[in-house]
Parts: sequence; C-alpha cells; structure tokens
Amino acid sequence: MKKIIILITLSIVLFACNSSEKNQSVEKLIASKDLKAITAKKNELQLQITQLEEAIATLDTNKVTEALVTAIQLKDTVFNHYLEVQGSINTNENVLIQPEFPGNLVELNVKAGQRVSKGQVLARTDDGGMSQQLASAENQYALAKTTFERQKNLWSQKIGSEIQFLQAQTQMISAQKGVAQIKAQIAKTVIRAPFSGTIDEVFVEKGEVVAASAQGLMRIVNLGNMYVSTSIPETYIGKLKIGTEVDVFLTSLGKTYKGKVRQIGNFINPNNRSFGIEVSVPNPENLLRPNQVAKLKVIDYVNKNAVVVPTNVVQQDGQKNTFVYTVINSNGKTGIAKKAIVKTGQSSDNVTEILSGLDANTIIVTEGMNTISDGMKLNF
Repeated sequence: MKKIIILITLSIVLFACNSSEKNQSVEKLIASKDLKAITAKKNELQLQITQLEEAIATLDTNKVTEALVTAIQLKDTVFNHYLEVQGSINTNENVLIQPEFPGNLVELNVKAGQRVSKGQVLARTDDGGMSQQLASAENQYALAKTTFERQKNLWSQKIGSEIQFLQAQTQMISAQKGVAQIKAQIAKTVIRAPFSGTIDEVFVEKGEVVAASAQGLMRIVNLGNMYVSTSIPETYIGKLKIGTEVDVFLTSLGKTYKGKVRQIGNFINPNNRSFGIEVSVPNPENLLRPNQVAKLKVIDYVNKNAVVVPTNVVQQDGQKNTFVYTVINSNGKTGIAKKAIVKTGQSSDNVTEILSGLDANTIIVTEGMNTISDGMKLNF
C-alpha cells in the first residue's frame, strides 16, 4: 500500500516538474516529422500511463483494514419530541384607563413607573355640580323618611288612612333611590386601579378636560400573569392537553422559561387549519413584556424508556436500509465494526429514537463512521 502511494506521488511530482520540458520535446518531434522518433515517444508515454493506471487499480484491492473512531455506549433514556412554533407574549392585565365621567381632571395622583394597588385612586374628574344635587337629594330623603316614620306610627295606632301610609312609604323609597343614583354618578368621577400593577404611561395632565378616547388617560400593566399565545396545526389536537410542559425561548433575552399549556382553543381556523393555545409563563425577574416574540417547544410525544442515537450516525445503504455501525468484541481500546439495520422513530434535539435493531448497552460508532465498513478493526 505504501509503495503504491509513493509511486503515485513520485509520478505526480516528476510529471509536474518535467511537464514543460516534455511538451517542448513533443513539439520538437512533431516539427521534425521524424516518424520513428515520434512512435518511440508515444510508446514511452503510453507505458507511463499504463503503469499509473495499474497503481491506481491496486487501491481497490488493498483496502484499509483499520480505522480510528469514537464510540459511545447506549443506555435507556427519556426521549421527548417537540413541536416548534413561534408565539407572542401577552397579559390579560394590560389596559388603558378610561374616565367613566367626562369633565375637568381635578386630581392626578400617579406618574409613569409607579406601582399601584387594586382599588387605589388614580385620578378624579369634576362632578359637574352633582355634589350639590346630592346634598339636596339627601335632604329630601331625610324629610321623606321622617314623614314615613310618623305616618307609620299613626297607622299602627289606626290613625289616618292606609293610602297616606303607602304614599309616605313610596316617597321615601323614591328619595332613597335618587340619593343612590346620584352617588353612583359621583363615584364614576373617581378613577381607580382595576388591578395591582405598574403605571406604564400617563397621557394627560391635571386640569385637562378628559373623556373616553382611543388614547385613554394612562396605561396600567401587571407583569405577574404572563402567557404566550400561538396557533398549532389541527393534526396536534389529540396530542396536547392542559398542563403539557412547554419550553419558551425568548430571543430578545436569550433565556428559556418553563411554561405549561393553560388553555386549548375549541375552534379550527379555516384559513390555516390551526387552533389557538395559551401557555402560562413565570416572570420572576419581570423581564417579560407584552408582544415579545417567543419560540415554543411543545412536547407532543414522550418515550420514558427510549434508545436514542445522535442523528448524524444514522445512514442509509444502496438498498435503502437504515443502519448504524456498532462495535463488537470490544476491549475498551479496540473492536470490530458491525453494520446494524435499525428502525428509527422520531428525531428531536439532534438525536433519533431507535425503535428496533439496537438495545441499551450497545456500543455505536459516533465519529469516523463514514470511513469504515463491516468487519473492519476499530481503534478508539
């Protein structure tokens, strides 16, 4: 084998060194029109070509019988297959605060970045004179109540008529409802936090005349209840359930969070044949923000006792048999290559599930498998 390589190498070197001289000598012979000399040169070149062809042909009969490879021993492991989709971070607690009662903004108690609690007074609008109306209504109610109580006492003593008693009762109830109605209207001038969170932006100033608008008064956000929304192909309907674990990777943060499916849609979108899901995501560091892009790895298949191999070691022969190279008669440093026909399952994270053909504790070749053949001696 070494002699053949040396022979070919020397031939190439000599050919490269003398190519220009040979070209010149051949040109001179042709120019001389000496038929005998030209024939002799042709035979000389033909002999060199034949020798090189014979040397190359011997390469097929002098195959390498040993190879240096890397091998690992297989073992049972948990295999998870993932469906990878893209989604968007959302929160249900991200709202624009609107005034229920239009008017002059007489109080503004918060600023951007401030933490607030549920029910806290954020702002207040002018009530437009309803406080005076309330005072008048309360006086009317007090009078109606007094009249009713006196009429009730008289009626209990069988003094007066029943109709007088009922009229007094009706007037009192009507006055009471009037007071409650005005109080409800005045309560709408007070703008309170609908939930605990952070004031993200404030769009108005104290003293402005405000009303419900597309912009609103301010935005309040709570980052403690975040989730990812996305769409899943309808073929996965039977593979997902509430509580399924999901890896959520945030490209903007370079971090992966562990989430769980919290909601599965009941409607198939006819345009793309998919259904929506929501995945709850913890946010302990408050780094998640609404509308961030997330990459989801949804577990849709689990084999708790699987035999897996690196995907790159799986090969296919001319008969379209899927195989890997295993190692037999191994002493830890050497072994013999054996071609093992296998049946593969699903692939995920650069590993492939082996359904048949390999068992746990089998040693397989992981590097150098493209340079070996069945029966070859292997060195580790």
